[in-house]
Amino acid sequence: MSSGARRIGRALRPTVKALPEHARAHNRSMVLATLFHDGNSSRADIARSTGLTRVTVSDLVSDLIAEGLVTELGVKVEGKVGKPATLVGLDAKAFEIVALDLTDDSELVGAVLTMHGELVTRRTAPLEGRRGDDVVELLVALAADLVDAAASPVLGVGIASPGVIDQDGRVVQAPNLGWYDLPLATLLTERLGVPVHVANDANTRALGEFTYGEAAGSGSMVVTIGQGVGAGIVVDGALVVGKHHAAGEIGHVTVLDDESAQEPGACACGRRGCLETVLSVPALRARVAGLDPQDSDAALASVGRLLGIALAPVVSALDLGEILLSGPRELLDGPLLEAALDAVRARTMPVIGQGLTLRMGSLDEDGVLTGAAVLVLSGQLGVT
Repeated sequence: MSSGARRIGRALRPTVKALPEHARAHNRSMVLATLFHDGNSSRADIARSTGLTRVTVSDLVSDLIAEGLVTELGVKVEGKVGKPATLVGLDAKAFEIVALDLTDDSELVGAVLTMHGELVTRRTAPLEGRRGDDVVELLVALAADLVDAAASPVLGVGIASPGVIDQDGRVVQAPNLGWYDLPLATLLTERLGVPVHVANDANTRALGEFTYGEAAGSGSMVVTIGQGVGAGIVVDGALVVGKHHAAGEIGHVTVLDDESAQEPGACACGRRGCLETVLSVPALRARVAGLDPQDSDAALASVGRLLGIALAPVVSALDLGEILLSGPRELLDGPLLEAALDAVRARTMPVIGQGLTLRMGSLDEDGVLTGAAVLVLSGQLGVT
């Protein structure tokens, strides 16, 4: 891995048991995951880490070298007697990944990344009020442009979209984009000619923070604030998805009563009083527009209190240790964040609330893109 590569974090806990007929694919994923997280290793090192036999590892590594995913890197320098081991590692230049972030309220953001999450090329496409099929066409054009811009074969395309997304990459509903029952992964796979993986933007950001950032796997929530509001939750090393693939949809929790809900207007979901009507980036910008610093801070703190009210039951139910906010730092980091933390602590048991950390995410503005890259690594290589 190059000196500028991102630090690779932990692997998500497997949530399904490998079946006998899937044994080879499972073992292949274990070898790739070991090289992804541990870096360059000998075949003996991989065998010890995975619990596989050396013969199995040697066979799998040979196949991966033939596929171009793994390369031999020379002899491992050791002071031991005997034949020195040969190191192998992921060939970061063998493939590249195209990632797209649909969370911004004004533009689509896309990039070409290496398999280690390093950004190679970044491009944007303005939304200009588009909705429904018009957004799909804009997305296809941006994705195709990035696939063409890749210097290496594209392993796949990862898309982080707002809304409820099922395991097949179908957008069940994304009101802010005007998408309902849209088979986005299938549609783009057919249009682009490469595998496409789609997941909820907040879940994707949580994967990025968990894999490349500093999020803890024991109990963390990443709240993504952009055109809408959502959350991704990782508990005991596993992403919480929910029965309807809608875990973390806190943006549509009602936090305003009928009277006060008249101020921000109806939510994209059709109801009034949703957290999203006051916490989304457009709503926050409108709320502080033209205010002096003192009044602006007070307005942001009032929204932070509403966020804390929505978060408190989730924090208590799951005993979360940390909450990370993802969005414009100038709006979120300060009075809003502090008021949210105070509200959560005031509404939870001391043993839970006092130990809670609420901070900004550790990744930069392209953190969702790195999470989208994890979607491809997981979907195509079994690496999480």
